[in-house]
Amino acid sequence: MELKNFNIRVYGFLIDDGKILVTDEFRLGIFMTKFPGGALEYGEGMADCLKREFREELNIKVEIISHYYTTDFFITSELLPVKSQLINVYYLVKAEKPYPFRTTDKKFDFPEVTDGAQCFRWMSIKELSEREFTFPIDKFIVKKLKADFGHSRMPEAD
Repeated sequence: MELKNFNIRVYGFLIDDGKILVTDEFRLGIFMTKFPGGALEYGEGMADCLKREFREELNIKVEIISHYYTTDFFITSELLPVKSQLINVYYLVKAEKPYPFRTTDKKFDFPEVTDGAQCFRWMSIKELSEREFTFPIDKFIVKKLKADFGHSRMPEAD
């Protein structure tokens, strides 16, 4: 089957006190852990998409600090009904404190497991592990974050 579709996703790294925000979700019949963000809609720019996703998911306004990474290898999206080439774009973002969203220390800490259930956790950047994440691209990003920032502190949004 020839691929003719692109699936463009935009994600943000919200970092605070050496920790990065992740999202645990139940969608399309599976439990997943990934970074906050989502699908680019037709007519949106990357920055607009990311700001919309954070507003919808976390009820916060984010400012984009810098671009971190855009997928530079071929990967397909296997989860959606239509197979497509996946392109992910990652940014470092910041938001005003105090944050209005609820976080938990427990993975998949949903009141009820229904499609679209979502919760957020702070994870230590130093302790990030590929096995915590669901998708191959996020596993790759975790390796990249660790390689780029090693034992030094990840840049934080002031």
